[in-house]
Amino acid sequence: MTQTARMLTRYNAWSNKLMFDAVAALPPGEAVKERKSLFKNMLHTLNHNYVIDVIWQAHLEGRAHGYAARNTADYPPLAELREQQHAIDQWYIAWSDGLTDAALDERVNFTLIGGNAGAMTRNEILLHVVNHTSYHRGFVCDMFFEVPARPPTMDLPVFLREVPRD
Repeated sequence: MTQTARMLTRYNAWSNKLMFDAVAALPPGEAVKERKSLFKNMLHTLNHNYVIDVIWQAHLEGRAHGYAARNTADYPPLAELREQQHAIDQWYIAWSDGLTDAALDERVNFTLIGGNAGAMTRNEILLHVVNHTSYHRGFVCDMFFEVPARPPTMDLPVFLREVPRD
């Protein structure tokens, strides 16, 4: 189980890097151009992923996260958000490197943004974080076609083929 956790955190970081590289390579203004999407543009969607990653990090650490919503009203510039995402991705990698199977099975109690109580194992939280981020990166990929541009390929089999295993 710990090997899978380590692989998933590295996969998520790799995918986020590819996404940020691709967004940075778009013509000026495309990342913040308003589009028909839940978070209105690419950058605000990526900001949502970052906010959720920070919220779940706080749950895993048993502390308050300080967010009242699942996204912020505004978002930082691309370069700053990219650095923040990289830092949280590195935190998840380091966290996964220190896990045991027993720790992955531990239940974590938390309060969701809406105020509802929840409990999940650390393993379930990790799966949620990776799935959630993949889901919303898909929103950004869809917006690429409006540019028009080709989004990066971030499938798990591509990661497993291209990135050497520890």
